[in-house]
Amino acid sequence: MSGNLFGEIFRVMTFGESHGPYIGVIIDGVQPGVPIDLLGIQDELKRRRPGQSKLVSPRKEEDRAEIVSGIFEGKTTGTPICILIGNKDQRAGDYKKLQHVLRPGHASSTFLQKYGIFDYRGGGRASGRETASRVAAGAIAKQLLQQRGIKIFAYTYQISNIEIETVDLTEIEKNPVRAPDPKAARKMIKAIENAQKKGDSLGGIIEIRVLNCPAGLGEPVFNKLEADLAQALMSIGAVKAFEMGDGFKASTMKGSQFNDQFYFDRKAKRFRTKTNHAGGVLGGITNGEELVMRIAVKPPSSISKKQQSVDYAGKTIGFKIGGRHDPCICPRIVPVAEAMVALVVIDHLLMQERITEQKGIPHLESMIRTIDTQLILLLKQRLNLIENIKERSDKPIDTKIGKLSKDWYKKTKTINLPPKLSNVLFEILTKYS
Repeated sequence: MSGNLFGEIFRVMTFGESHGPYIGVIIDGVQPGVPIDLLGIQDELKRRRPGQSKLVSPRKEEDRAEIVSGIFEGKTTGTPICILIGNKDQRAGDYKKLQHVLRPGHASSTFLQKYGIFDYRGGGRASGRETASRVAAGAIAKQLLQQRGIKIFAYTYQISNIEIETVDLTEIEKNPVRAPDPKAARKMIKAIENAQKKGDSLGGIIEIRVLNCPAGLGEPVFNKLEADLAQALMSIGAVKAFEMGDGFKASTMKGSQFNDQFYFDRKAKRFRTKTNHAGGVLGGITNGEELVMRIAVKPPSSISKKQQSVDYAGKTIGFKIGGRHDPCICPRIVPVAEAMVALVVIDHLLMQERITEQKGIPHLESMIRTIDTQLILLLKQRLNLIENIKERSDKPIDTKIGKLSKDWYKKTKTINLPPKLSNVLFEILTKYS
């Protein structure tokens, strides 16, 4: 199975199935010596895990992150980071009766057509359980971004037809739907509970914001930042649509309305825009404004209401899904969305830093240190060769060096080496011959 790798520099590969012994992630491309808060990784996993409230799956998973490699004494070693997360509360028996049923909205039919086999126990790799691995990787990416002053927030923008009216970021973690509007949150909770009682489920919209994102991230053609963000967020199983800035609303606007007018911010000493209809990206590259995007999340497919479908033999069958499932996945998608956005931003940031470092003083200083090291090694090699000549020759070595003096000065003049430096180097080299 391909398609398990994500990223160019900050590379992530997830593995494992919903009802296997473990799920996990391997992260490559993190520089050595970077401090990592292990409790911070655990906090992010806690936000995503099931069993948090009556509005999500009651499956009991600790989602304890086990660091296998890549982090030592709280710092990265530069080697691949491997994180394992145990599956402790599997109930494969809940799916036994449905193992030969094509469940509406699930990936069983497409998996069978592609691979000829499907892990029916909770959906295998197609299960939302896989996203815990993404959150673990995203937790590290978020820490690297926070070290650069960049913060990411996601929240429930809409559930069913209930939309937020205010945005207070401090309210997000205070309610089980993770909405920034407490009044809207109460309505959302009631709507989910009503759907749950009827054996049904609800979808919604998640909004993600990136604060203090620098300008210059993204490429102008195939790797536009919004294109990579769309790929990342659309790779989440329940997500069916993506938009940046005003998104689909832009199709109803005039150019005079949508265009973000520039001005020079004298305090920040940079160009800014008075509005942000573009969502912080122009021509595929960040412009320094806040990144704003939204994703549409479908209602969960696993519902307890009786449904009809067919089995693998094509026979029509009526069935009900048992087990433990989310009546609305939006609250648990929030940390997953943050993680995927973090993976994209850190990857593009590291790519951009490679460009800027090539032109900056730190890169030049690094080149000087490399040359100094090479000079030291060459001098040592020269001394070794001289000792070797002394052991094999009866004549004094300094006479041989003296014969090279004309050639020495000729070469130093060719490369415009200052005469004083040339004389000093010649005297030192002759002395230690």
